[in-house]
Amino acid sequence: MTTLETERLILREFTVADAEFILKLLNEPSFIQNIGDRGVRSILDAEGYLERGPIASYAKNGFGLLAVVSKETDEMMGMCGLIKREALEDVDIGYAFLPQFWSRGFAVEATRRVVELAREMLGLARIVAIVDPKNSGSIRVLEQIGFTYEKMVRLSVDDVELKLFARQLRQE
Repeated sequence: MTTLETERLILREFTVADAEFILKLLNEPSFIQNIGDRGVRSILDAEGYLERGPIASYAKNGFGLLAVVSKETDEMMGMCGLIKREALEDVDIGYAFLPQFWSRGFAVEATRRVVELAREMLGLARIVAIVDPKNSGSIRVLEQIGFTYEKMVRLSVDDVELKLFARQLRQE
């Protein structure tokens, strides 16, 4: 079971017991606007999202989105981790936090630790991130942790255009 730590955070694998938090996070207006509507409207939907998403990814890929928990308060703040999408050649990093935890360095702290995991434990040479061009806060996080803009992409034919950022982790 993957558990990572930073100075202020614990990043741990999700379980179905986290469904209430996922229901709250995925229905935040900022999540829907910046990431998308996942159609999670009930605890049962949230359990299904966790089982088909992060939990399935741990089994299939050895990584996935992780719950971000405050060491100080034991409160769940958001999620951060690695995702393997069919539409992207590289593994990408994803993150989302409840608005009350924005602008306090938590996203930078969590993503830095996940980048270390990608390089040191998984041996990835490169990771990418996709972001809505209007999501300036998320773009700032990526730039602070060493990602650079590469190109515009669509995950599917009918999807919106997203900015793809990349970071080289080691030389091939």
